[in-house]
Amino acid sequence: MTRFLKNLNIIYEKLVLFVLVIILLISAWCVYDCWYVFEHTADKNLFKYRPGNPVNAVTVGDEQISDDMVAWITIDDTEIDYPIMQAADNTKYLNADPFGRYSLAGSIFLDSRNTSDFSDQYSLVYGHHMEYGRMFGALDNFLDSDFLSKHSHGILMIGKNADIIYQLTAFASFRASAKDDAVFEPGKGDIREFIYQKTHINVDENKKILCLSTCAEGDAVSRIVVFCYINNE
Repeated sequence: MTRFLKNLNIIYEKLVLFVLVIILLISAWCVYDCWYVFEHTADKNLFKYRPGNPVNAVTVGDEQISDDMVAWITIDDTEIDYPIMQAADNTKYLNADPFGRYSLAGSIFLDSRNTSDFSDQYSLVYGHHMEYGRMFGALDNFLDSDFLSKHSHGILMIGKNADIIYQLTAFASFRASAKDDAVFEPGKGDIREFIYQKTHINVDENKKILCLSTCAEGDAVSRIVVFCYINNE
């Protein structure tokens, strides 16, 4: 009986040790995963692909950004300074970087239903909400009207070579639902009327609108949206 209890105790200790090792491995993976995602969103090497950037210019041996790149967006005094991708559907760049490699951080990407040259009256761009303002993590700051007024300027460069450059002016922001068709179904519904209902801002009828969208804390359908005018070159 004593020997049986001793053997049982050994088995129990080994089982506990096994469980602890599994927990340690899972914890190590979670730490690595968080580090990996952050490193991808903080990769400064991406900036050398920014159109017109004379510093660290792309050389022949460098990896090339996918041909799916349609523009580059920069919002002054924020971390938003990224290429904009566009695929045949809205799933590819949820978990792929601008080089087409798998990445949990994904990419900033244009809705597949929009024209790639941003000639539509309303264009919709998505990005993950990452820590430290990475990707579209800075958008929640725009919910503060004072922040919005002080960080309203941006630049939209069309094409890999910045064939056309537009000035952006952020003018409205709020929380929306992913079920709001006027926002998330380009060409369906009156986006100007929807913005007015939410903010009482009279939207300029003569200017094209760019919407920047990211997930918000709370339920799965909550979104933070920032609206910008696409001004003439």
